[in-house]
Amino acid sequence: MLQQIYPQASHPYSYELNKDFQFAAAHYVPAEEAGKCRRLHGHTYYANVTVAGDELDDTGFLVNFAVIKRLIHDRFDHSVLNDDQESFSGTLPDRFPTTEVVARTIYEIVQRYLDGTANRPECVQVFLRETPTSYCLYRPKRKAGSDVNR
Repeated sequence: MLQQIYPQASHPYSYELNKDFQFAAAHYVPAEEAGKCRRLHGHTYYANVTVAGDELDDTGFLVNFAVIKRLIHDRFDHSVLNDDQESFSGTLPDRFPTTEVVARTIYEIVQRYLDGTANRPECVQVFLRETPTSYCLYRPKRKAGSDVNR
């Protein structure tokens, strides 16, 4: 993967970890307005997940890089995203496997894992490139009156 500079997510934490990885997957967007994207087609997605926190775990990691890759790559690589009915829907537009929804879904999967860790870091940004000229950023909203996400 080529090195890339990603837009920075503002956060109050001491540590920030970024994991790049890629996965190949097919999808279609079941909406008339999607045009050609209504037909099954594939992409090599390039993703960057940003995790931040103040506390390291018992091994000195914020989170192990390999865990982040495994959570997403093992689930989505060489798959048809629409078949993952836990993550995506063919009837709910908010769950169609668009680039935006896939980026948000990656966040949800990673954050669910992080919530179960003792040091509880936060996923603060997901960058997802679908084509050489198109990408999406997902940043969760911060709670009102809080310095942390969710």
